[in-house]
Amino acid sequence: MTWLPMLAGALLVLFILRDLFHTLWHPTRHGGLSRLVMRATWWLSAHPGARWRSAGLAGPMGMVTVLAVWALTVAVGWGLIYWPHMPEDFSYATGLAPAEHAGPLDALYVSLVTLATLGLGDIAPASGWLRVLAPMEALVGFVLLSATVAWILGIYPALARRRALALRLSHVRRSLVAAEALDSDGGAALLDGLASALSTITVDFLQYAESYYFYDGDENTSLAGQLGHAVGLVDQAAEARHPDVRLSASVLRTALEDLAAVLDERFLRTGENPEHVFRAYADDHGRPPEPARPAPGGGSG
Repeated sequence: MTWLPMLAGALLVLFILRDLFHTLWHPTRHGGLSRLVMRATWWLSAHPGARWRSAGLAGPMGMVTVLAVWALTVAVGWGLIYWPHMPEDFSYATGLAPAEHAGPLDALYVSLVTLATLGLGDIAPASGWLRVLAPMEALVGFVLLSATVAWILGIYPALARRRALALRLSHVRRSLVAAEALDSDGGAALLDGLASALSTITVDFLQYAESYYFYDGDENTSLAGQLGHAVGLVDQAAEARHPDVRLSASVLRTALEDLAAVLDERFLRTGENPEHVFRAYADDHGRPPEPARPAPGGGSG
């Protein structure tokens, strides 16, 4: 029955490779295992006494946990493939008794050494097909390392874009933009810029879904707390006399609706309108949403 552990090992390796592919290289999908680990870490960070979220550690800890699970599962999978063939199909260094180094821990050791591309050589595959299989595991280890770097290089720019948009909304809110100033060519340009940035953030949530589980400590850089003001700007600009402002407000409203649809479908599952989704998003990130109130000067004379 040597094929049973080998089959189990092969399935584990294929499962992790599939999860890695959907997490890092598929633009609209998200790996099932990585999503589960990130959600669990986010949920645990919200429990009383856990300060991971407020300290901004929930996201990084989730990523580290996902990477550790990937590496360990691949190592265990390949170890299950090696184990039934030990010690007969392996060569041992002088001083090692093959019969004493043929258990599951020894197979895991060989797998970890190969995955990390260390190549210590004290226990090495000797039969033909195993000698081909071991370099393939080393190649998977290299892919995991490269994927880790690619993941980091993708996540943190996405976070920077999200925080920059939140800060831009905070600037507009704190500047107390009057209705008369918004009803102008400059107001239309402002709304167009916000709509463009929101479209980018929507794509980021689709392609780098793990970025949702990163906590933004400062209230001015927390998109969860600033989206309410964007809704208020749309409501205010919809009543403008300038046709370009009304058009830009319509585009911005559509961009907000698209963002709310992605947030609700992938993370929140409220099934409600955008305003309710944004409130749920703010609550999930521990932020009171910025009220969607009109700016000063918006009243009728």
